[in-house]
Amino acid sequence: MERFKSIGGEHVNPAYNSTLDEPPVYEESNFSNGEHRTVRPSVVSAFGHDTLDRMPNIDFYRNEGSVSGHRAVRPSLQELHDVFQKVRNGAISDTMQDDKLGSDGIPSDDIESVLPTDSGEGTVKFGWIRGVLVRCMLNIWGVMLFIRLSWVFGQAGWGLGIVIIALSCVVTTVTGLSMSAICTNGVVRGGGAYYLISRSLGPEFGGSIGLIFAFANAVAVAMYVVGFAETVVDLLKENEATIIDGDINDIRIIGCITVVLLLAISVAGMEWEAKAQIVLLVILLVAIGNMLVGTVIPATKDKKSKGFFNYQSNIFLENFTPAFRGDETFFSVFAIFFPAATGILAGANISGDLRDPQGGLPKGTLLAILITGITYLVVALCVSATVVRDATGNITDLITPGIPCNGSAIAACELGYNFSSCELQSCKFGLMNNFQVMTMVSGFGPLITAGTFSATLSSALASLVSAPKVFQALCKDNIYKALYFFAKGHGKNNEPIRGYVLTFVISVAFILIGTLNTIAPIISNFFLASYALINFSCFHASYAKSPGWRPGYKYYNMWLSLLGALLCCVVMFVINWWAAVLTYGIEILLYIYVTVKKPDVNWGSSTQAVTFVSAVSNALSLSGVEDHVKNFRPQVLALTGSVRTRPALLDLAHSFTKNYGLCLTCEVFVGPRSEVFQEMNANIEKNQLWLGKTKRKAFYAGVACDTFREGTERLLQASGLGRMKPNTLMIGFKRNWRTAGVEAVQSYVGVLHDAFDFEYGTVMLRMNQGLDVSHLIEAEEEMLKAVREQQALEDEMMPNGDKAKGLFRKSRKPSQQVITTRVSVCSPPPPQVAKMNERLLEASMQFKKKQPKGTIDVWWLFDDGGLTLLLPYILTTRKKWKDCKLRIFIAGQPEHSDLDKEEMKSLLQKFRINCSDIHVIDDIHVRPSSESLRKLGDMIEPFCLHEGSKDAAQAEAMQRDQPWKITDKELNSFEEKTNLQVRLNEVIKENSRSANLIFVSMPIARKEAISDFLYMAWLDILTKDLPTTLLIRGNHKSVLTFYS
Repeated sequence: MERFKSIGGEHVNPAYNSTLDEPPVYEESNFSNGEHRTVRPSVVSAFGHDTLDRMPNIDFYRNEGSVSGHRAVRPSLQELHDVFQKVRNGAISDTMQDDKLGSDGIPSDDIESVLPTDSGEGTVKFGWIRGVLVRCMLNIWGVMLFIRLSWVFGQAGWGLGIVIIALSCVVTTVTGLSMSAICTNGVVRGGGAYYLISRSLGPEFGGSIGLIFAFANAVAVAMYVVGFAETVVDLLKENEATIIDGDINDIRIIGCITVVLLLAISVAGMEWEAKAQIVLLVILLVAIGNMLVGTVIPATKDKKSKGFFNYQSNIFLENFTPAFRGDETFFSVFAIFFPAATGILAGANISGDLRDPQGGLPKGTLLAILITGITYLVVALCVSATVVRDATGNITDLITPGIPCNGSAIAACELGYNFSSCELQSCKFGLMNNFQVMTMVSGFGPLITAGTFSATLSSALASLVSAPKVFQALCKDNIYKALYFFAKGHGKNNEPIRGYVLTFVISVAFILIGTLNTIAPIISNFFLASYALINFSCFHASYAKSPGWRPGYKYYNMWLSLLGALLCCVVMFVINWWAAVLTYGIEILLYIYVTVKKPDVNWGSSTQAVTFVSAVSNALSLSGVEDHVKNFRPQVLALTGSVRTRPALLDLAHSFTKNYGLCLTCEVFVGPRSEVFQEMNANIEKNQLWLGKTKRKAFYAGVACDTFREGTERLLQASGLGRMKPNTLMIGFKRNWRTAGVEAVQSYVGVLHDAFDFEYGTVMLRMNQGLDVSHLIEAEEEMLKAVREQQALEDEMMPNGDKAKGLFRKSRKPSQQVITTRVSVCSPPPPQVAKMNERLLEASMQFKKKQPKGTIDVWWLFDDGGLTLLLPYILTTRKKWKDCKLRIFIAGQPEHSDLDKEEMKSLLQKFRINCSDIHVIDDIHVRPSSESLRKLGDMIEPFCLHEGSKDAAQAEAMQRDQPWKITDKELNSFEEKTNLQVRLNEVIKENSRSANLIFVSMPIARKEAISDFLYMAWLDILTKDLPTTLLIRGNHKSVLTFYS
């Protein structure tokens, strides 16, 4: 419905209220059942009628506890559905109850959900220039700009020098593009590279790289400070001043003092640190400008003797070609320069302090790469066009007639200077020899020294801020439990003071080493490993094609990101191969640690997306391949009910499938769907979590149906995916079949008939103590609930009185009554019941333990395709069953016992299945004892019709009224088969009474010929008073083969 403006007489919707399109207001309310929940009133919306539906709004999509705004909860589908049902009944509710988690199921374990320690008012947030651009430029512009850049272009020439700078910029630019794509794919919180990688690739990659990245930044502080200290010590030496020895100890003292001052600036707050960075940037820009101005100031004789001649085309052409000396190569020179291009994550590392990280990070980082890359090129080309490679520094080395002028500085000869002596002996000046070329070229030398100081201190300050911020984000996620102490922040900006102290300690420790030439390559490789993973994160997310991958920044390419990741890996080995190996080794160890610990986080990583895509792809691939007997494995559908209800059945099913087959543990919720669907939905996640927590490699599935058989039929038909479908039904024996009622027995036997109809192998487990422990679980939960209530009550009471802690007072009496009720419910049962429960609990844990030495007896009476033999064999391959030996029992004729045994032995050898013994039972046909037959008679007596003693009309009426009863005709027709079950029970008792587990071929009841109660009597008498027994029947398709 359109809404028109009221101006000019247009139509106005009188029911519209624009304020009601805002997210709903929640009011705290208490309900009659004792629950305390928020309620949401139904409103008149823009649509002009009373509705709970809400207009789309950003607040519906926030995480619970979001720091960026109030999280609203939209109406659940059930709430809307229930309301419309009530409308039809004429009862409209004007309020809707809302649970705490809402209806969208968004996890709340992200950093966004963590509320800040203090109020957000007054926090310092930076724009993209101060927060990203300035930081990245300062971190990229290092001492390399003033000390090593001229040497790099002297060795490689400006031709290959441009290639070195371009290649470095390609790596950083591709990484910047990848980072831009990742950080515009959702809200970016604090943690920088760690946050981007962990939210993209998951905690395993993020946790491993986050730790080494934070450590690398901490050690980088020491590197930059030592570089600063070395420069200061050199200046002191030039002025003949020292502190102690003018060497390593002076470096340590100056370094420690410097890092203390930097720490003070950092701890003072981000605002002070940002101001310091601005001052350092100004100094650095002045120094660069000073150098460029110096190139156009006419050269003095002193400068000319040191190789500086202002802009000369012949010098520029001479410096074009490479002139590698000593052991230097293109790659070694590249390895020296590349660390100068790093530092692009300086802005990302303080992402939590940015006003708009999504918009600021791409813009600031890429612009910083462009500006610094151009600066490096301009400065290097200016030097290459003005300074020769070698110079003596002697103003008397002029061109003299008759004396040849050659060597590496031909251009100098053309300009009147002869530096040929540099061919014979090492000179101190020129691009190749003097690291202070920039100082010589500049208009005012001390400004270059100030620029060097600015470059080192700005990089040190950026690293000193980055390390604690990244480390704090890592600790907040609690991936490494021992480090959670460092997650706490302080002040309005949630500053990681503890992280600052730790970074300070690490920095001082490495400063005291004094020389960091060994550790420097490792740090560079740590940074490169982070770049590689950022690129791979972008590729991986794009490759997964998840609908959630929707970056706002579109100028990226997945294959370019992959190329960037590979380039980073190559550069790591180019810089230092052993440092690269060490970096990968540390990363792999941390990855394994996090994988084993399995942190309880879910960030919707691309790893999950790719796993899903791979699973679908593999499932489709399987669907195109016909099943082969060699690859058969039991895929079990176990009717366990709730996963905790029948632990023995679940454990045995899991033993069959382990990690190599499909195991579905299923529950049928019987009753009207409107009554049971909420319980079913609540149980799905709870049961699956329990399976994961207890390391059961199984899936849980639940269905809601009017009858148990109908629900099981749906599971049998619809469970699985493609070829990954269950092929074996596992069910517990119904011990109470004689008292359960006709409908329950018919439903149970009907499930067996359905399993045979759908060609499932069928396995039935019987234990003398029973399988169902649900009553024990309920008692345990009841007791725990009582304890929690008592604890809550005690926590509310003041230590010195009966007053509650809060504004509201609670009477102790009602709670005490509840406790009393709980205790009465959970009071100890009678000794006999307690003993039965103890035996039941012990039996239910039977398959969790390592099985003692013994036998698994297999009564393979009928050929069902081999499932009766395959399942016990699979058990013997499991660690818990390795001490159990197989014994095979088969039926035979007295005169052919030896032949039957040899045939079975030959068959087992061809199947490559070892067994300790083969027994041929040749007296199965003997009539069972009268005692056993009497027990059977007593068992089926209540279910017999006894129509034989009645006349025809009366017998027909009895059959019509009670069609489920066992008729005399049926008993006579199947007397032999009935006696066989009784006799088998006797024989099994004689031979397998001490077995750990018994497998017996399950008899099949022909549909509409054998009544349900007679069939249950067969199954009962066959397994009565035996050790734990499995009745098993395959689907009569071969699951074993002796062909290769």
